[in-house]
Amino acid sequence: MKPLSGIKVLDLTRVLAGPYCTALLADLGAEVIKLEPPHGDDYRHIGPFLDGESALFSLNNRGKKSIALNLKDPAGVALARQIAAGCDVVVENFRPGVAEKIGLGPEPLLAANPALVYARISGFGQTGPYRDLPAYDLVVQAMSGLMAATGEEGGAPLKTGESIADLMGGLFGSWSILAALLAASRTGAGAVLDIAMYDALFSLLTTSHALAFYAGQTPQRVGNRHPLSTPFGCFTTADGQVVIAVLTPAQFARLAALIGQPDLPQDADFATDEARTLNEPRLKAMIESWSKTQSTEAAMVALAEAQLPCAPILTIHDAAASAQAAARQLVTEGARPLVGQPVWFGAQKPVAATPAPALGTAADELLAQFCGLDASAVQKLKDKGVVL
Repeated sequence: MKPLSGIKVLDLTRVLAGPYCTALLADLGAEVIKLEPPHGDDYRHIGPFLDGESALFSLNNRGKKSIALNLKDPAGVALARQIAAGCDVVVENFRPGVAEKIGLGPEPLLAANPALVYARISGFGQTGPYRDLPAYDLVVQAMSGLMAATGEEGGAPLKTGESIADLMGGLFGSWSILAALLAASRTGAGAVLDIAMYDALFSLLTTSHALAFYAGQTPQRVGNRHPLSTPFGCFTTADGQVVIAVLTPAQFARLAALIGQPDLPQDADFATDEARTLNEPRLKAMIESWSKTQSTEAAMVALAEAQLPCAPILTIHDAAASAQAAARQLVTEGARPLVGQPVWFGAQKPVAATPAPALGTAADELLAQFCGLDASAVQKLKDKGVVL
């Protein structure tokens, strides 16, 4: 199952948001041509390394073909334009204005290929007063409202443990590209897509939206508990912690019975989700008076028997080694383990068939395919420093 088989993508991106976007497309069968500068994507030089190759680069550039061109040379730009003319999609994540400056902006590329989908992924988008701000993931997390609402109660703001702004920019990039490709197949007209990491992350903060825009409240940091529902968080056990997630009245009644407090649902302080949230410290103390007498495993068994949503807190190693991860094929084992796109298409889970490419290894193939150049012509370009 390769639903994007036949789709050609020119990938002008580097580091994370853009490469993650195009890796998802490669998983689905798109031919992704990664155009890199002569020194390669910056992620090639960031550890950890396995056999001299960057793990981050390997994970986010699976299934692609690499060509290295000197875009400071007009001949390199001309080759890039020829490749773009033969593609269905171009993806870039330069700083706003850079693509136009080097001659690879959307206007000339769509003039040559009107059905082209041209996707631009940036920190803050192509418009607005933040347009030119440097936009690392941490910057976007800080400015989106996510950090302000994340952290221990009474503590300092915290970022998430993953580069979520970059990844969400890439995910929304791939989503919008597929929508634009569908439209292009119907109308013959391409599109220019403006995808901002800032917009993408802000759009995901639905609990904060509910509090700010509907309840008139500023979201507060509440640690591992839910800001609106209780009990919904982490609880201490005799040897660790267990996650308990209770939402409905029936679930709360079963939990109350389990912890030896069967009359709690009739107490006005705990009769509704809102009341329980207002009285969360008291309720947590009651739950932990039970959970602290249990090992995590014993608490999990008891909660599961009561049909209550619960979980242990696993490391990435624990999660990857689980029977569920194996059944869902979350990790593709090989010389370099890969984690591909997560969706099953019927009984198949598409994943890129090849690992991340070495720098420039597909130059001869791609210049012949898109530019009609033979080996002698390519060698002359290499001798001039236009092609790696």
